[in-house]
Amino acid sequence: MAATTKKPALNPTEAKERIDSYLKGVQDWRSEVLAQVRSWINEADPQVIEQWKWMGSPVWENNGNYIVGNMHKDKVKLTFSHGAHLHDPNQVFNNGLDGKEWRAIDIREGMSLNSAGRRLGEDEFKELIRAAVEYNRVAVEQRKKKRSSTATRVSDS
Repeated sequence: MAATTKKPALNPTEAKERIDSYLKGVQDWRSEVLAQVRSWINEADPQVIEQWKWMGSPVWENNGNYIVGNMHKDKVKLTFSHGAHLHDPNQVFNNGLDGKEWRAIDIREGMSLNSAGRRLGEDEFKELIRAAVEYNRVAVEQRKKKRSSTATRVSDS
């Protein structure tokens, strides 16, 4: 079996430039929506790292990926990597609801981003971003504890 090598991540400037280009390349409502969402992500998570992965997807991460944004023909899809584990009292997620890991928000033309209520308002979205960041932070801590306890057991043997 051939060994696989992981492609190195882009540096933050390169990733930002790719995302900027992606947004400029689509001159319609989808780029406006994704640009607004990007702004909200950066406001909700000042330590966010923007990346460009999977052959052309903007990815936002902090202690791991937490959201992927894609412009499709008829929608903007925002996929939360661990969305199934996030509290969503405002029922913002509208795709992947039966899955065990991810959840998504599909935004179609004409959906208001700033409307209060069931769909994607700024406050509700930022709340999900903060929850995703916290989920990743806790997951990293748990992995460190597990590794530490495993190392201790091995060294005690």
